[in-house]
Amino acid sequence: MRKPALSDKTGLLYRILMYKLARFFSLPSPLPVNLTVSLLYTCNSRCLTCNIWKKKGTPLSSEEYTKIFKNIGRGIMWVTFSGGEPFLREDLAEISSNFYDLCGPSYINIPTNGLLYERIPPMVEEIGRRCSSSELIINISLDHCGEEHDKIRQVTGNFEKTLKTYKALKELTLSNLTVGIHTVISKYNVRDFESIYNNLISLEPDSYIVEMAEEREELDTKRSDITPEIEDYKKAINFLLKEIKKKRFSGVSKLTRSFRRVYYELSKEILIKKRQVIPCYAGLISGQISPDGDVWPCCVRGDSIGNIREENYDFRKIWKGRKAGDIRKSIKRGECYCPLANAAYTNILCHPVSMVKVLASLL
Repeated sequence: MRKPALSDKTGLLYRILMYKLARFFSLPSPLPVNLTVSLLYTCNSRCLTCNIWKKKGTPLSSEEYTKIFKNIGRGIMWVTFSGGEPFLREDLAEISSNFYDLCGPSYINIPTNGLLYERIPPMVEEIGRRCSSSELIINISLDHCGEEHDKIRQVTGNFEKTLKTYKALKELTLSNLTVGIHTVISKYNVRDFESIYNNLISLEPDSYIVEMAEEREELDTKRSDITPEIEDYKKAINFLLKEIKKKRFSGVSKLTRSFRRVYYELSKEILIKKRQVIPCYAGLISGQISPDGDVWPCCVRGDSIGNIREENYDFRKIWKGRKAGDIRKSIKRGECYCPLANAAYTNILCHPVSMVKVLASLL
């Protein structure tokens, strides 16, 4: 398993400085550290908290992704392959390994609803072996237990199928694999969170994370009534913070937990104050590619700064273009705020006070 070298760490510190300068002086940004590649809108769940399956588009092909990844080159440390449901793509292993070969990420993260219990474990094993120097993180989505989970996901038998997938993944012997459980806290489950947590943590996942249901352009949930009430969310997060202090983690799970502890506190503060509580670097240190090639600084806003097909698969040109600069200025002015976890990780990296809290949590 690849361990970050000193050069990786010093290189990251240099890049953080460059992001801070780019934000302050409104300069073109270096390539992001954190990239989400959304592979398709198609999904085999019909979640009450997500409408992405309703969206239409022509997904990029594996060959197109190879052109994009060649253009990006080395420098992405954390890549997330999302959907829809990413394992519906039969070429997921090929896409993942091509990114690994061309871009050399330290971490590959793939969330899944876990329904494809016959396909997912062998595909994960293939990805893990082909991407052996990257940490491979598979996060299984479980929003409740038994039939209550099925009601939220609107698929009969979802919970049992997902458990089959989870158990099969836990039996894999890949040294670079982390199998986690991920819960979306929404108005549909927030008041049951303590019992949900206790039941799911008994499955002994390598990591356990939560995220708040929110209105995102990406998920077609703008103006949807899915977000939990602030007081209910605070109660759930305070319980979670108390519980995770009791748990012992190691490796990537320990690092994730440390970032998450800081993120959970920030997410509460954002909900209460309804503004950015630390500077947001979306569009600088983090970004996203939609299934049909739009490049987004942020999936909550969903502002396209260019379409990668229309620009001959030149991600770098789009990332340094005028539209990107305009959106970064808007974000810098605080014209938006959100508790998006993926962006929060990298925002924390660029915020010294928050990073001190992360490092203290690691000790």
